[in-house]
Amino acid sequence: MRIARQAAMVLGFATMLATTQAAAQGRGQGRMNRAQVQRMTSSWPKASRDAIAFMTNKYGAPAAVSADMVAWGRTGPWKRTIIFRTEYQHNFPGPHTDVMQQWIDYRAPGSSYDELAEYDGSVVMERTSGEMSARCDKEAANFLALNLANEIVTGKRGVDDARKMYGEQVMAMKAGRPAPYTAKLLFTVPTGGTSDTDKPVK
Repeated sequence: MRIARQAAMVLGFATMLATTQAAAQGRGQGRMNRAQVQRMTSSWPKASRDAIAFMTNKYGAPAAVSADMVAWGRTGPWKRTIIFRTEYQHNFPGPHTDVMQQWIDYRAPGSSYDELAEYDGSVVMERTSGEMSARCDKEAANFLALNLANEIVTGKRGVDDARKMYGEQVMAMKAGRPAPYTAKLLFTVPTGGTSDTDKPVK
């Protein structure tokens, strides 16, 4: 039930985000300023506030803020980014909390969904909308999660190999060594045309 409620909240917030952006563009208005965002999120957990600060410094102020979420529309390679007030404990590859979910357009065969779920429970494939997302505490970790998810889908790696590579890249990143999988998305991201509307039951 908690996951279903969150999914409904995200869908509603994404709709609000799109409407807010369109209206702001029509009026020639900008986004919320940093002081407004800091004031509205001052009581949020540190991981969430750190993620908001990172995104704001890199991509500018968010497009929308609610009591539970802060959102950006298209920034860099991302279709949208939502940072949650609620933390989700995640112990792979080491203990941390997931607070930032980032989406791209992506289509994968249904046969790969079980492998993706086994690889990382914070990677989500959405067949109908044709989107894939990763949720962690840092953008670098989301780059890493989706790069390896793509290699699973394309048959380059199996689940165990991907999980091992994930740990190796995180350790390299923390040690200040090259970790290319954490720097950017290493595959071409589609721009639309990935949805699967299925077919009616006859």
